Amino acid sequence: MRTLGPLPFDVSPFPETNVSSSSPCHICKGSKNLCGKDRCPLMIKFYSHSRTKKLIDTQDLHGSSPPGVFVGRYGYPKVDIGPLVPPDLGDTLIMDTPEQWMGKSIEEIVDFRFRLVRGKYLVDVKNFQNAGRIVDYTRELALATNSVDVEANFSKKPSGRIVLDDNIQPFGPSAKLERLRISTPKYDHRVEKAYYDTDLKAAEAVKGLYKGEVLISRIQKAFSIGAFGVEENRRLVPTRWSITAVDDILGKDMLRTTKTFPLINEFRVYDWDQLDNRWSVMLTPTSWRYELIEAWYPNTVWNPLGKQVEIISSHEFFEGRKDYAEIGGCYYAARLAVNELLQRERRQSGAIIFREAHPGYLLPVGVWNVRENVRMALTQRPRKFNTLEQAMAHVQTRMDIPIPTWTNHSAVLQDLKHQRRLDDYV
Repeated sequence: MRTLGPLPFDVSPFPETNVSSSSPCHICKGSKNLCGKDRCPLMIKFYSHSRTKKLIDTQDLHGSSPPGVFVGRYGYPKVDIGPLVPPDLGDTLIMDTPEQWMGKSIEEIVDFRFRLVRGKYLVDVKNFQNAGRIVDYTRELALATNSVDVEANFSKKPSGRIVLDDNIQPFGPSAKLERLRISTPKYDHRVEKAYYDTDLKAAEAVKGLYKGEVLISRIQKAFSIGAFGVEENRRLVPTRWSITAVDDILGKDMLRTTKTFPLINEFRVYDWDQLDNRWSVMLTPTSWRYELIEAWYPNTVWNPLGKQVEIISSHEFFEGRKDYAEIGGCYYAARLAVNELLQRERRQSGAIIFREAHPGYLLPVGVWNVRENVRMALTQRPRKFNTLEQAMAHVQTRMDIPIPTWTNHSAVLQDLKHQRRLDDYV
C-alpha cells in the first residue's frame, strides 16, 4: 500500500497535530514509517486540512450545513454551541450522517469531516431558551432533515486543533461566532412534534422517534440541543454525552423485553471486517449477559507507541450494571446493536463482542463506528455451533489473539466456562 509521502515542511506550526517530543514523528515527517503504520495519520490530517484551508481562510463562511451542530462540554455548565459548516454548497448530508459511512475509507471520512468548521457561541446549558438568534438557528439546524445554506460570520478566521475523539465524529477548525443566518430548513415532522410537546419526557421522545424509524444520529442532534423533555427541565447536552445517552436509553428500553424472550438454541458467531478492525460477535444460548472486548495493537490510534497489544473490556450480567462502562460510549453503542437483532428475532441470548483494532485504523472516527459495524456484522450469515469450545475455535480462525488471552480478559467467558448451569444436571 502506498504512503501519502513526506510532509513538505515541519509539522510543528500546525497546532492540530500536537506531536510530543517522545514521538518518532519529528524524525520521520511522514517519510520513513517509523511508527510502523502503512499510512501516516498526520499526513492524512494534513492533506485533508490543506484541501480545506484556502476555502475557510476567511471570517465570513458561506456553505451548506449537512445539517450539523455541536455542543461542547468544556466549562460546563457554560459551553460553546454552534453549527458545523463546510465551504461547500449543495447536498452535504453525508458529512454528518454516520449511518451512510459504511464502506468509506479512513481518508474519505477524514476528508469530509475535516471540512466542517465549528462555530462557537457561549451559552449556559440551563438558560438557553432566550439566548438569542444564534441559539435559535442552531436548534433549527438540529431539527432539519436537509442540507441548509448557512452564512456564518466569525470574530477571526477559523483555526485551532482538529478534534479527534473516539466518542464523537471528528471535525475541523473552529472560531467564535459573531452572526449566523440560515435558509429555511425542512423539518422532520416527527422530531418537530416531539420538540413542541413540552409535556413529553426526553427519554420517551427518544424511544418514540426511534420506533418511528428516525435515524439515531438525528435523534442525538436534537437531544443535544435541548429539543426534548418537559419544558422547565430542558437542557443543552454536550454532544459527547448525548450520543451515549441516546444509545443507553434505547438499549435499556429494548432489554426490558429482550430478557423476557425465549433463548436461542445454539452458539452463533457473526463476522465482519472494516477499517482494519476485525469483529466477531458471539451470541450464546443463555440468559442476557453482555461484554465488549477491544484489543488495540501497537501503532493503532489508542496504542500509538505500545510494544504489546492492549486489551480492555466491560461487561454486565442479567441484572445490568450501575456504573459507567470502563470502555466508554462504544459499550452502549454495541449493546444497542445486539438488542436490535434480538428484538427482530424475539429471542434472548448472551453476547460477547471481540474486536481487534489493527494498525490500519489510524484515526478515531467516533462511536458510530462501533454501532454501525456491529449492526453490519449482525446482518451477515452466522456460523452456528453446539458448544462454546467450537464457537471459540471459529473465533480463533478470525483473530490473532489466542483463546486463553481472550478468556483471561473476559468475565462472561469465565462465567460460561466455570459456572454450573441447570442444563448440566438434565
